[in-house]
Amino acid sequence: MFFKVAISSLITIATSIYFLYYLPPFPHKPYYHSLFISDSLSDNQSISNHLYTLTRRPHIAGSQANAEAAAYVLSTLSSYSIQSHIASYHTALTYPESRSLVLTGPSLDPPVQFSLEQEIYEGDPYAEPASQVEPTFHAYAKSGTAVGPVVFANYGRVEDYAVLKQMGVNISGSVVLARYGKIYRGDIVENAYDAGAVGVLIFTDRKDYGGGGGAAEEKWFPDGKWMPPSGVQVGSVYGGAGDPTTPGWPSSEGCERISDEEVEKSGDVPLIPSLPISWADGDVIIRTIDGEVGNGDDWQGGKDSPVYRVGPGPGVVNLTYKGKQVISKIDNVVGIIEGTEEPDRFVILGNHRDAWTFGAVDPNSGTACLLEVAERMYKLQKKGWKPRRTIVFCNWDAEEYGLIGSTEWVEENRNMLGSKVVAYLNVDVAVGGPGFEASATPQLDELLVQVAKQVMDPDNSSQTVYDSWVSSTNNPKMGRLGGGGSDYAAFVQHIGVPSADLSFGGVYHSMYDDFTWMKKFGDPMFQRHVAVASLWGLVALKLADDELLPFNYHSYALELQKSAEELKDRALNKDITLVPLLKSISEFEKAATKINDEREALIESKGWKSMWKDGHKIRELNDRLMMAERAFTDREGLSGRSWYKHLIYAPSKHNDYGSKSFPGIDDAIEKAKSVNTAESWLTVQHEIWRVARVITQASLCLVGKLT
Repeated sequence: MFFKVAISSLITIATSIYFLYYLPPFPHKPYYHSLFISDSLSDNQSISNHLYTLTRRPHIAGSQANAEAAAYVLSTLSSYSIQSHIASYHTALTYPESRSLVLTGPSLDPPVQFSLEQEIYEGDPYAEPASQVEPTFHAYAKSGTAVGPVVFANYGRVEDYAVLKQMGVNISGSVVLARYGKIYRGDIVENAYDAGAVGVLIFTDRKDYGGGGGAAEEKWFPDGKWMPPSGVQVGSVYGGAGDPTTPGWPSSEGCERISDEEVEKSGDVPLIPSLPISWADGDVIIRTIDGEVGNGDDWQGGKDSPVYRVGPGPGVVNLTYKGKQVISKIDNVVGIIEGTEEPDRFVILGNHRDAWTFGAVDPNSGTACLLEVAERMYKLQKKGWKPRRTIVFCNWDAEEYGLIGSTEWVEENRNMLGSKVVAYLNVDVAVGGPGFEASATPQLDELLVQVAKQVMDPDNSSQTVYDSWVSSTNNPKMGRLGGGGSDYAAFVQHIGVPSADLSFGGVYHSMYDDFTWMKKFGDPMFQRHVAVASLWGLVALKLADDELLPFNYHSYALELQKSAEELKDRALNKDITLVPLLKSISEFEKAATKINDEREALIESKGWKSMWKDGHKIRELNDRLMMAERAFTDREGLSGRSWYKHLIYAPSKHNDYGSKSFPGIDDAIEKAKSVNTAESWLTVQHEIWRVARVITQASLCLVGKLT
């Protein structure tokens, strides 16, 4: 009798263990994921309310208004029962003290004194708080005066200066007029300095941002979506990441700082003064420039513009800028939903809060979506959902100045993040118009496609986001994260974390980036915001809940192969061999296939026989998937840019926004083409070997066995 009871008890215990661990709980995770993107949990009115509250006043980094916005984000996350806190830093930020711009010329009597103001339109509901907007300026611009004849340098790219050189245009001693739109503004200033200019004016050309002022779809704000003639794009001209005075370490109160002279020697801040100006002011200046006509349509303006000539002069400008540097307190808001099974593995969602002006598009469309994701997860928790891994919400400060809040936080938590972060998911501009856009490290490509197939297109309810994404091509266009345009930079380029950046593709960085613009033109019903929150949150849920991480490194292998092919034409005729690189990529492809096979085998083996042993295998395989991205980093970093550790993705040396594969090789080739010495081409070969070595390290990480 005892034996029968014992057997019966063992069967009961075994059955309980099986049901507890091997049958999905009810409701199971896919149920919660479907519920997350359902209409029953989404709330476009709540998103609208968040955006309205966050954008009532301009809230530049370091201001009281931005501190109050941080308090709002903190209290909102806390109201969703998310453990939240503020991580503060004390960072060097700059603000304008005085500016002036005077234009003289043979036909100008008296000279033109520009007001440098963005006009308030009749009936503007933000007319009163608009007075709190900082005067238009470039953060970290050099203080000083520049006087010289004007040279028009198109978009200020390296290739534009090559054209000017071919035309015989002397840039030395001139003030360059360039238009914004192709490369990072800091690189526009640096390229002008390298060419011999003494100052730079950057204008927002109507051709690129201003519509035409005629048909309804081309009207300027407030009658249409386009930048009005007096609109100015402000921004930073700092070429680094993080506080310039604390390179590589966090800016805590009372910390060590390098001097202003050392900051200048770093090469990350401009050495000549600059100002951003409007299309209206740029148009006045360009009409005073003679000389040869700009080379082709790419050098000309849009409808009704004058002929763009390159100069120099005869128009002469006198540009004066004086800035002040202040050690300002900035506040990152961090909220945490702790995982139940793997609390030491983090999935991080990040968005910045600070704005040059009101920030309805950039960045608070993203902030409103972050709060929407948090609220939906709170609703899921009330229905019984618990994440397998820890989910972290980060609302960064001082991104606009140079990715400062996120960089300082990553530098402070570098070792913990390097060992525990599964992925970082960034949203900066959530909504600036129609059309889904995504950029990612390639192992996340497949996951983003899967999620896009599950979320409905906010502009066409008969199709998914994926359907609209591929409407013009057979495959979704996936960007990469080599540029320095947002807060993913520290995660990808400094510590090697798999990352993605999502948005729906305005009035970028101007005073007109307010709630009125969003309500009238950007997203009147806030359905695009709802879609971004669904996409962002669902990617996070799959990364946090899937037992096996949904990474596919075969996509990475294909991307590496494509990038290597693009190198062939640039280096083959200089006794350069790509064999080490191609061999390492081939081995990486084999490693990616092997770990994919292991993953499939684990999925198929789930059941009685694996209940005691597969938990360790899953954890170990996930660790390899997570850590392989770290292997693409090198402790020495890029040559001359040691903060950038990732040898596959980092900004172009002459365009911080430009995403380059193999940036070290690219930098070396550009230099070798310029000086064309044997030593310079040997450096190219060395950089090829360096990249080959990190790819080999990533292969070893995926395989998971010692040599």
